[in-house]
Amino acid sequence: MTHSPLKIVVIDYNGGNLASAQRATLYAAQQINLPVDVEITSHPETILNADRIILPGQGAFTDCMNGLTHIPHLLDALEQSTNKGTPFLGICVGMQLMAQRGLEHHITEGLGWVNGEIAQMTPQNLPLPQMGWNELQFTSGQHPILEGINPGDHAYFVHSYALTKADPQDIIATTDYDGAVPAIIAKGNKVGTQFHVEKSQEVGLRILANFLTWNVNTSLS
Repeated sequence: MTHSPLKIVVIDYNGGNLASAQRATLYAAQQINLPVDVEITSHPETILNADRIILPGQGAFTDCMNGLTHIPHLLDALEQSTNKGTPFLGICVGMQLMAQRGLEHHITEGLGWVNGEIAQMTPQNLPLPQMGWNELQFTSGQHPILEGINPGDHAYFVHSYALTKADPQDIIATTDYDGAVPAIIAKGNKVGTQFHVEKSQEVGLRILANFLTWNVNTSLS
């Protein structure tokens, strides 16, 4: 018996990193023999009919949020899809947009899916941006997105801003950069990684595979 491929959308809002996110998702699915169709799109109807939504992002919070809001009906489609339970993965700035607001350059309202704001990091003895490989540490019970990932595994970070004033229960993993920095957040059917899963080799591919097979209803019950 053959199954129809999962419909995965990588949202195109001129935010960058689209093709690499698409390729990594296809490769992660191939590794677990999961048939998928991964489409880069800004078309609201395609987003509404997706089985999974991925929002990559790089650059400034304001630019990325403006990119989302300036495409007609895209934000509405994203809200409708996630409200009905479609699993969502935000990557880097895509994760940051899940917060209430960003403070880069000026205050920009975010999606408001998790409490907190995106503020510039203030390490005392380390340079910005945080760039390179760093360890993940878990802060709560094992979330399905972390299946097969171990504390101390490394992921690839490139950022100068991070989530602050968050609800602790929304942070499921941190990394240390002169203090704990939120690395993975999760709330309901939405997850986000501050690091680039598409550049994090086996750890990133495993997280993508976990996202593709994540049964949201089971994990929330």
